[in-house]
Amino acid sequence: MAGKWVMGLGLCVMLAGGNAFAAQPTEAQVRELMQVMDVPGQFTVMNNQMAAMMSQQLPCVPANYWQTYIDKDGVNQLLTAMIPAYQHHFSAEEVDGLIKFYKSALGQKLVTQMPATMAEAAQSGQEWGRQRTSDMFAALQKEGKLDSQGRCPGTGGGQGQ
Repeated sequence: MAGKWVMGLGLCVMLAGGNAFAAQPTEAQVRELMQVMDVPGQFTVMNNQMAAMMSQQLPCVPANYWQTYIDKDGVNQLLTAMIPAYQHHFSAEEVDGLIKFYKSALGQKLVTQMPATMAEAAQSGQEWGRQRTSDMFAALQKEGKLDSQGRCPGTGGGQGQ
């Protein structure tokens, strides 16, 4: 009787677990996926953004110094470091499906349009956040919980004090 119970429990675990027993993608599969997703290109964009930020924060350091922050070795190191995460969250079959998608016309459109889409979405989010903060501060000022400078009344301190 106990043997049937254990077999039944094992079947339930297999059905509920979905990918629990699926084949893990190989390193080569994950690397191919990252290539068709243009992950190295995303590193270049990140590097350029970081370089611009660092050049502003440290103007005494030549701007071209930061351009090598994520150099070719850095790209390879980052890709290698990311592989286990993909292997943990996706099966070999799923990675194959993602590769097929990202090789398709729609997948490539996603890759090429995503940076601009995310930049526009981030700008919209920032605008929303500024307006939301302004509205909430106005309500708190109307209730007398914040003074006209956005500080707690009578404390002379900053926001939230």
